Amino acid sequence: MEQTLVIIKPDGVERKLVGEIIQRFERKQLTLSQLKVAKMSRDLAEEHYAHIKGRDFFEDMIRYMTSSEVVYLILNGTDVIKTVRKMIGITNPLEADPGTIRGDYGATSYQNIIHASDSPEAAETEINRFFG
Repeated sequence: MEQTLVIIKPDGVERKLVGEIIQRFERKQLTLSQLKVAKMSRDLAEEHYAHIKGRDFFEDMIRYMTSSEVVYLILNGTDVIKTVRKMIGITNPLEADPGTIRGDYGATSYQNIIHASDSPEAAETEINRFFG
């Protein structure tokens, strides 16, 4: 059984979309094994987004991700990474298909409601980063 990390970002929490998003995953028969609500520290945000350090929007992303609480989820299921990535849609919500989480609720490329691991290696790293 594969697992993945999902983060419902500050805009998703503030807009009270957490239940709707979790419900979508449960309807796909994915299992929620852990959930945590917390404010992301600057150190964790910088570590998580190190791959975009140096880009002009890095500081905006860090400010946004540390602005209020986020919801961390660990989901389990067969092909869960592929399934979740398809369900959330592409990064830019303006280009994401309707019916995907980002397509339905996202606003900008970084205020796009949700993050999900993109590979088994990333899932393992990210789960360890946020759940220890």
